Amino acid sequence: MTDPVSVLTPHVQAAMAAAFGPEWREADPVIRPANKKQTSADLQVNAAMAAAKKVGKPPREVAAAIIEHLDAPDLVESVEIAGPGFLNITLKGEWIASAATDLLTGDGLLPPVTPERVIVEYSSPNAAKEMHVGHLRTTVVGDALARTLEGLGHTVIRQNHLGDWGTGFGMLVEHLLEVGEDSDEAKLLGSDPNAFYRGARAKFSATETSTDADSFAVRARKRVTLLQGGDAETLRLWQEIIDLTKTYINRVYAELDISLTNDDLAGESIYNDEFPGICDALEDKGIAVISEGALCVFLDGYIGREDKPVPLMIRKSDGGYGYAISDIATLRHYSLDLKADRALYVVGAPQNMHFRMAWETTAKAGWVEGTEPIHVQIGNVLGSDGKILRTRSGDLVTLQSLVDAALARAAEVIAESRPDLDDVTRKEISDKVGIGAIKYADLSISHDSEYTFDLDRMVALQGNTGPYLQYATARIRSILRRADSVDPSGPIVLTEPAERALALRLLDYGSVVAQVGETLEPHRLAAYLFDLAQTFTTFYEQCPVLKAEDAAVKDSRLALCALTLRVLVEGLGLLGIESPDQM
Repeated sequence: MTDPVSVLTPHVQAAMAAAFGPEWREADPVIRPANKKQTSADLQVNAAMAAAKKVGKPPREVAAAIIEHLDAPDLVESVEIAGPGFLNITLKGEWIASAATDLLTGDGLLPPVTPERVIVEYSSPNAAKEMHVGHLRTTVVGDALARTLEGLGHTVIRQNHLGDWGTGFGMLVEHLLEVGEDSDEAKLLGSDPNAFYRGARAKFSATETSTDADSFAVRARKRVTLLQGGDAETLRLWQEIIDLTKTYINRVYAELDISLTNDDLAGESIYNDEFPGICDALEDKGIAVISEGALCVFLDGYIGREDKPVPLMIRKSDGGYGYAISDIATLRHYSLDLKADRALYVVGAPQNMHFRMAWETTAKAGWVEGTEPIHVQIGNVLGSDGKILRTRSGDLVTLQSLVDAALARAAEVIAESRPDLDDVTRKEISDKVGIGAIKYADLSISHDSEYTFDLDRMVALQGNTGPYLQYATARIRSILRRADSVDPSGPIVLTEPAERALALRLLDYGSVVAQVGETLEPHRLAAYLFDLAQTFTTFYEQCPVLKAEDAAVKDSRLALCALTLRVLVEGLGLLGIESPDQM
């Protein structure tokens, strides 16, 4: 690691051990970036405040003892005690320059990690239905986490838990038979699946109470029995619906630059044959019981209205299955078959209790071995009225309409700012800007928080937006193109405060990405990249690059530009955002 906190930590721990005993060698020295509004120092060490009570001395006395034993002459320029006992540490400029040069010339920007097998389950649309606003964040956040974890060196197994099974498919298969497999309406499954679904639903609703053996609803219910019983012709038609759905979702993923493929699809249907055995096992183990004709699990601590226990329904009274059994089968597969260390479920926040109950049931059955299931809770996308985005008819806004709107608005912005570009180049740039704007707006907010979908703010070239960061990379590329040459090996030499500040911020990149890999919070990386871009802007305004006073200074500043570009491009790439060559 080249980040200052990681490098300083063992030195402070050694000083604490020397001052207070060997038991302090592994203590957390609580090092944070210094508050620049209060000090010009680089780092603040809060160890003395935390250790004072255990040591039995005042914090400032503890701080003085740490300073006395701190031995890091190549790293630390100065140390001062501030306030009640904080240590403000200023790092040596030579160390910062050397570490930045090492980062520039090294094989990679990210620190080594202990590799894990991590499942990332995300997006999870329903077959024969169009993806809507609710799928935006699960898709974008999940993809960013998968890319980041892979970048860190973990083995990532993407899983797209497609809703491709259940009673609704009887209705859909019967509708496909009626309209014809080669009809224009059938083709809607690959372009406008909601239209096909509404057609089937309308027929079912119109005949739902009919007892006529020839009615659509009766035939649809029979089709469910045939589907669940493995009837070959029904399964063929079902597969046709699934294949057309794949065409639709893959088109959306390609437009959004999402890394999911057909190989990552793991529909509910793949667990269907396991359901009877799971029911029998849960009942035999005494975990599930029959309640009002349904097979349910009642777990301690889950109490609902009127202080009644909340059931986790495994099998319905009519013999059908609920969502819970699918999630139990899924976690069992992730743990026992895929041997995952962590299984991330990037799903809406309201599903939290359901997941906890399903996971606890799976663990009680003995089907979880060394796997930590984690719910990455996703907040809602809101409209300007503060409510979940819906159309005038009350339907959830489709994901495709949001993408189309962002692309159209980005095209307007690029057309206004770059009228000199040809149509092909302008479209290429505006597509990257539009998609980057959507993704960054999502990823710059904590994943469990709500945010307002505001296109004008998203595509702005100023402020904390994706286009601002994309513009920063394009500007650096322009600087490097205009340079005679750029030595990728440096060395980086720091003579101005703005150079020092930029180099120091660049050194934090690896630790920030590692933190995202642990906390599963992509907004931390987004915030870092925005701060880095701002720090670069200050550097560029205060330190001439192409017109530097001499060749050595120019080469050093070009090296800083090159390293900044590399960090910004890689960091945006981990978030799934492309960096255009020009803006």
